[in-house]
Amino acid sequence: MKTHQIFQNIEIADISTEGKGIGRVNNIVCFIDRALPGDVVDVEITKKKSNYREGRVIHYQKRSENRTQSICKHFGTCGGCKWQDLSYTTQLFYKQKYVTDALSRIGQLSFETATQLLPIISSKNIFNYRNKLEFTFSNKKWLTNEEIKTVLADNTGYRTDKNTHAALGFHIPKLFDKVLDIQECHLQDDFSNTIRLEVKKYALENDLSFHDIRKREGFLRNLIIRNTSIGQWMVVVIFFYEDEKAIGQLMNHLQKKFSQITSLQYVVNAKPNDTIFDLSVISFSGKEYIEEKLEGLKFRISPKSFFQTNSTQAYELYKITRDFAALSGSEIVYDLYTGTGTIANFVASKAKKVVGMEYVADAIEDAKINSQINNIFNTHFFAGDIKDLLNDKMIAEYGKPEVIITDPPRAGMHEDIVRKMLEIAPERIVYVSCNPATQARDISILNEKYSVEKVQPVDMFPHTAHVESVAKLIRK
Repeated sequence: MKTHQIFQNIEIADISTEGKGIGRVNNIVCFIDRALPGDVVDVEITKKKSNYREGRVIHYQKRSENRTQSICKHFGTCGGCKWQDLSYTTQLFYKQKYVTDALSRIGQLSFETATQLLPIISSKNIFNYRNKLEFTFSNKKWLTNEEIKTVLADNTGYRTDKNTHAALGFHIPKLFDKVLDIQECHLQDDFSNTIRLEVKKYALENDLSFHDIRKREGFLRNLIIRNTSIGQWMVVVIFFYEDEKAIGQLMNHLQKKFSQITSLQYVVNAKPNDTIFDLSVISFSGKEYIEEKLEGLKFRISPKSFFQTNSTQAYELYKITRDFAALSGSEIVYDLYTGTGTIANFVASKAKKVVGMEYVADAIEDAKINSQINNIFNTHFFAGDIKDLLNDKMIAEYGKPEVIITDPPRAGMHEDIVRKMLEIAPERIVYVSCNPATQARDISILNEKYSVEKVQPVDMFPHTAHVESVAKLIRK
């Protein structure tokens, strides 16, 4: 089979965890962009591997009855909401299926009763649900198909006007130096759009240069906008180099323009990468943090803090975690990958003691503050590599846990940590995961001493293939 070969009338039977439709060409699995289950399409092969193919739709013979109209003008170019044209009910079906398939195939689990694998909890809001977005400035704007057609029709080439090339938006998937200029985004409250568009307008009117990541030049680099359910807003502008006058003027403009901004901060980042975790954040006006409230508890969120990006669903996730932990008030709880201590503080009132561990030192400082401002005195937090912290010395000093809660990143847990959990052998383990595949992998090791009592999928990110999964494990 040659590259760019075309196959007709391919039925799409499933969808991948990356959001691509799955069909078969010559009995070989093919992952197809912009295809949904129920579609019948003509496909051009774009990549050929030994055991699979990748392709793109060149014609729809039949469109799935599960399709719905996307609402965003950037849909199809921006890589953020790949399932926006798939009905929400169908999205939930495939997320549930993903959790089931991962745990049965990778984790070797069989769900004998309906009470073991619970129905997915849907998101109360399917738009404007995020509390954090990060945008990138670029002098290498990505041209949409419509813009390319305009350029060709003009027969004059792409205009050299710098305003034409300036973008403030999201990176094009797999292209680190190309940015799609975002005019509207439906992931965060619309005030986020207002702030972003005003920042770009001011930058162009005042001749502020946009960053060029290849040449490593250009003043404006990134923009972070965060908000909480109680109406607080944080704006962090990241500059490539120090220019006290220009920084002050832009920040003053934002302060005067938007009284709703409760925390206005900035960072100077001259490094090759975009991360700010190792840099100083300068507070320009307002507080150095914003606050979120969950069940009467206050949580401070600083620019470097991790907080679940869907606050409403985070509350559901934490309630499930607390319920699965089945605390009576006498238990010692270890909370691995505690972040800013959100789960640790959320369950503390039901436990004798909670020990939180996290490798980001700044997050641990936030966790301690979150305990203090909520008058919680039975938490202890430690920063460092968890496979080094979770040792016999820790257990000797703080006690053997009856319950371990773990909420690792997408990569899951280091095998040394999983093996140490088997050695400690708490009565219960509550495993919170943003990646059912790595959760299933770790559970397959824990199966040596634990059985899975129940699993609760939670949809945190509508219109994406991502799904959270909370598993309750009981010692055999």
